[in-house]
Amino acid sequence: MQKIVPFFWYNFNADEALELYSDVFGNNMKIVARSNYGDAGPGPKGKLLVATIELFGQQISLLNGGPVYTLSPAASLLINCETQEEVDYYWDKLLVDGQEDMCGWLRDKFGLSWQVIPTILGKLLQDKDARKANNVMTAMLQMKKIIIKDLEAAYNK
Repeated sequence: MQKIVPFFWYNFNADEALELYSDVFGNNMKIVARSNYGDAGPGPKGKLLVATIELFGQQISLLNGGPVYTLSPAASLLINCETQEEVDYYWDKLLVDGQEDMCGWLRDKFGLSWQVIPTILGKLLQDKDARKANNVMTAMLQMKKIIIKDLEAAYNK
């Protein structure tokens, strides 16, 4: 069992979130555990209470807790992407009915924040040439979805 598990509160739509995440991540997501509300409530009997999923080997729990709390960009899940095609795929799928934020961040339609980040970004930002790294940072700060070719162009300026 994983010692620390991110646990996110949904407004009685965690079951819909499970469907979206299953569609987006396919075989890289599986439901590990699931429990439903019983007679004691506080949610409707039989409706999903908590689901724990495994996403690329990382356990994450989703609580169908209702409107008491909301998700915030203060906590997010980062997806490391190797290619622009991978960035585009996750960005486009997770953004449906969601909201773009800056610097590779988006909120899905349930309010969960995701960082869709190409792995090359970290490499370019850590370059020993401070001018190149600063050029990349400046370029990234202008983006919503991260575009690898634009990062590389900034790096090579």
